[in-house]
Amino acid sequence: MRGAQVRPDGTTIRWVELPGAEPTRVYLHGLGASSPVYYAGVATNPTLAGRRSLMMDLLGHGISDRPADASYTLEEHADLLATALTAAGVSGAEVIAHSMGGAVAIVLAARHPHLVAALVLVDATLDPQPPGVGIQARYTEEQFVRGDGRAETLDRVGPAWAATMRLTGAEALYRTAAHLGAGTTPTIRDLLLDLPVPRTYLHPADSEPIGARALSDAGVRVVAVPDAGHNIMLDNPDGFVAATAAALLA
Repeated sequence: MRGAQVRPDGTTIRWVELPGAEPTRVYLHGLGASSPVYYAGVATNPTLAGRRSLMMDLLGHGISDRPADASYTLEEHADLLATALTAAGVSGAEVIAHSMGGAVAIVLAARHPHLVAALVLVDATLDPQPPGVGIQARYTEEQFVRGDGRAETLDRVGPAWAATMRLTGAEALYRTAAHLGAGTTPTIRDLLLDLPVPRTYLHPADSEPIGARALSDAGVRVVAVPDAGHNIMLDNPDGFVAATAAALLA
């Protein structure tokens, strides 16, 4: 385990690092998740192994610190991640990012372009939620953090997701989910369309992303992975590895 201080108060982002050749690969998890849990199996697969690989836990998640006073906007996640990557000597990385982590990766590439040379987005969140949908529609932050909201959410998501979600700070989980639902300006989708780096969007074969044609027209490779749901790297590791390796060689 390694880490880097990302705020003056000593707040630290941590990751599990595999040694190897450059360019570095950076793995980012989704909401309430942890990168080592989701990616260890695929990052060590012989097809992807051999590169320096950082399985990062975003602020508030997993083995990283969980400050209650952070904003946990997508922009803050991206900026603090940039601080950690810079401290780790990373530039021009291949970033592989799942779900909410995909949104953070897109913001990272837009705000800190020298850090990102290629993006592999794994069923990433590109659009804000409709009004009345999402965690902020179900609970106030007070209800979530100090009431029954967090416990009810852990029960609702089921034991597998709850196993990592319970490691996420209550404020981090609520605020990250709320900001993810609200989106950014410009939207995550618009930021992705304008990025100049190679971009691939992996999705479950039975769930094509909204606006797939527009993504393809903008140069984003849209790739279906069979026999998988949202957690492609866990549901079909071999399919994930093959699609990711092809994306990074394209």
